Amino acid sequence: MKPETAAKKLGILLEAAPEDFREGVVTRDELNALLADPPEWLQVLRREGPHPRTVVAAKLGVSNSGLARGGVTEPLTTAEIKALLVAPPQWLVQERATQAAVRAEKRRVAERDAERAARHAGGGGGGAGV
Repeated sequence: MKPETAAKKLGILLEAAPEDFREGVVTRDELNALLADPPEWLQVLRREGPHPRTVVAAKLGVSNSGLARGGVTEPLTTAEIKALLVAPPQWLVQERATQAAVRAEKRRVAERDAERAARHAGGGGGGAGV
């Protein structure tokens, strides 16, 4: 697979990976080996960053769109992410609240759908039934 794909599957920023990783092709077996027993460079990248947008968003508890709305356009290190969490700017507080509301709504809809499915499975769906 392409290095871009492998980096995405590993949750790392391709530009921060070693040159031989960026320049080569990664086989499925190599990817599985990296996942099972990450080398030092991969452990350091995962621990310290810089991190790709999806990882930054997850660590901050916001969406990728929320990062963009907050003006975060560059990859962030773990230290930078921790600093934002310790003293969150207004955009981060707002985006985290938005994300929490979205998750709550998804839970509500899932519970409603499960309740509807249970009613239909129980045969109490109305009709003539004669």
